[in-house]
Amino acid sequence: MGYRILVAGLMLFLGCKQKDSAQHTDNSAPNIIFIMADDHAFQAISAYGHELSQLAPTPNIDRLAKNGALFQNSFCTNAICGPSRAVILTGKHSHANGFRMNGEKFNSNQATLPKYLQKLGYETAIVGKWHLHGEPKGFDHWEILNDQGNYYNPEFIQGKDTTIMEGYATDIITEKSLDWLKARTNTKNPFFLMVHHKAPHRNWMPALRHANRYDSIRFPLPETYFHSYENQEAAKQQQQTIYRDMYEGHDLKMTREWGNPELAHNPWTIDFDRMTPEQRKAWDNAYENKNNAFHEARLSGEELARWKGQRYLQDYLATVAGVDEGVGKLLDYLEEHNLHHNTLVVYTSDQGFYLGEKGWFDKRFMYEESLRMPLLMQLPGVIEPNSTVDALVQNLDFAPTFLDLAGGKQFSSEMQGKSFKNLLNGSEDGFKDAIYYHYYDYPAFHMVKKQYGVRTKRYKLIHFYDDIDTWEFYDLEKDPQELYNAINDDEYTAEVKLMHKKLDSLQLHYKVTEKEFEKASKEDILEANESFKRLRGNPIQ
Repeated sequence: MGYRILVAGLMLFLGCKQKDSAQHTDNSAPNIIFIMADDHAFQAISAYGHELSQLAPTPNIDRLAKNGALFQNSFCTNAICGPSRAVILTGKHSHANGFRMNGEKFNSNQATLPKYLQKLGYETAIVGKWHLHGEPKGFDHWEILNDQGNYYNPEFIQGKDTTIMEGYATDIITEKSLDWLKARTNTKNPFFLMVHHKAPHRNWMPALRHANRYDSIRFPLPETYFHSYENQEAAKQQQQTIYRDMYEGHDLKMTREWGNPELAHNPWTIDFDRMTPEQRKAWDNAYENKNNAFHEARLSGEELARWKGQRYLQDYLATVAGVDEGVGKLLDYLEEHNLHHNTLVVYTSDQGFYLGEKGWFDKRFMYEESLRMPLLMQLPGVIEPNSTVDALVQNLDFAPTFLDLAGGKQFSSEMQGKSFKNLLNGSEDGFKDAIYYHYYDYPAFHMVKKQYGVRTKRYKLIHFYDDIDTWEFYDLEKDPQELYNAINDDEYTAEVKLMHKKLDSLQLHYKVTEKEFEKASKEDILEANESFKRLRGNPIQ
């Protein structure tokens, strides 16, 4: 009797395993899990080997590099949240998909990646940040954050219902994604799941379990932390410097005085006010000793500026820790259910981010830290483990690549991106020799000028325009930190001329029209500056 039960149990177990592994044949379209963090700098992923990330490793995200490919030259087309998402969905530059800057309306009736995947028989879902206004289309299931979302007790929209979910946003997004995977009943069809985290977007609020994670770590601040911006006029006029433009309470969690948990300048109170009393008490307890130590130190000048940089990095990297845990849970689920063999897993961000380089936080500029995005992908049997891709790719190319892998290459014919499927097999074959970038959001928060430009493997040419008209040129091989604007250097006359030709060629290829160069009014610029000054308030001296 016991033997029969054992055999029956073994057959039932094998049957369950077979059900999972038999979703597709080896030659069928892969499942796709697209995990995108918000503002996750490549410097903060330990697989990239940056000094900073070695002190704050990301072991689960690194699993993707170990099992698959690490992309060294992955770039965005427009370094800001909403437009980047629109580019990924459409495979088209911002001017072509109609969503150039936050605040514009995304045309959800246009052709998108999830709509095409549905035609190929995919079951589609998105969980987390949307930030494109209106309801997502092309998804069989969606649960999205209300607007930007909040770290604690965020609001989720599903259909016509908006629900406050108690807990921490990163954890909730991970669990909702897992719930959707577990609830699937039609396992014959492949799935496409977009997992869009809020973290580590401003204001970098870590999970309570990580609030003191890096208190004892002294992170290295970049050599350029006190940069002078010589011959970089647009950089001089930005308003995203850590020690000048961050809000002491909202961003840096600084308190007004010793022993008092009341936050210093905190213009957006909702992020903290929405906490439950228990959450807020735990938060205040976690920050009490380190804030009291700050008041006792009575820092000023350069010492205060360095302290702010440390606090920023501690909070930012502690916020990343929650994302890394979420990635681990998703990878574990795939392996436990034998789904990893035929699932493409992608990890990326909507753009890069500054972690103190040039003294900055945020993004927007065409300089490397915001232009360059992390990109890690695994797909057993297609992508070799521990492989590296050096070719120039952009988020513009994601949709064509996924469609190519899914057997729907024909759908990407009207997209401006290009499939890099062949790169996954280790072949570059002249994929791209240059990429195009265009940022439009001025005048706006941080007052970063409108700009466009071209980047090759070695050189970069940028034009800042609107109420300014300046060009910058960099030799990335000799000047990887982009400190020397060589636009007027006789040594590079030929290279600058060639880069201008490449830029003209790319704008012609992508059909960039004169409309993209409209100027903002002086009234708009003045109002944006005044608005930012009002928000900035009076910093602690």
